[in-house]
Amino acid sequence: MSKASCKAFEKTDENEVNLMSSSVYRPISERVLADDWGRLTKYEYELQLRDGSWQRQTREAYDRGNGATCLLYNPASDNVLLTRQFRLPVLLNGGLESLIETPAGLLEGADPATRMRAELIEETGYEVSELTHLFDIYMSPGSVTEYLAFFYGEYAEKHKVGAGGGSADEGEDIDVLEIALPEAMRMIGRGDIRDAKTIILIQHLAIRLLQEKIAAR
Repeated sequence: MSKASCKAFEKTDENEVNLMSSSVYRPISERVLADDWGRLTKYEYELQLRDGSWQRQTREAYDRGNGATCLLYNPASDNVLLTRQFRLPVLLNGGLESLIETPAGLLEGADPATRMRAELIEETGYEVSELTHLFDIYMSPGSVTEYLAFFYGEYAEKHKVGAGGGSADEGEDIDVLEIALPEAMRMIGRGDIRDAKTIILIQHLAIRLLQEKIAAR
């Protein structure tokens, strides 16, 4: 599990916590509001402001664990491998019936690279052993605790070991898309690709390839 999964406090009873590491945060209480697919908790605490004073605040945070995502790129064809699937929050806020994304999954206690390799097989049908870790990012730090590890990998037809499509047991019905990198960039501009992690990875790849092209002149 990534380093961001380490807890900053210990629970002493159902509604109280003891702070271990922060000098600007004084926990008062916490209450679990929901604990199904993820855990939604209401926190009451005091925060030290820049002027040294302390302010009492109440916030809710959603914890669904940390995760990993990966962009697969085929240098020979200049294609990227993406997925498309239904996302309930996206339908609720915008009406989109599906979202184009890079493959991703929750760590669930596994090493990020190990988990990502398994997710690639499950979602895309491609087995890619060599993955490059790029960076780790908080995806929605105002309300969600998730810390996402970003990876890059290269694929070819020889790496295909299955059909992909996700896990039926988890309710997944994933469409696998092979898209030319220039077209993927245009799709971002048109608003056809709206997922943050996917945009970050595609643009990161495009910038790197441009830098390599300039350096080779």
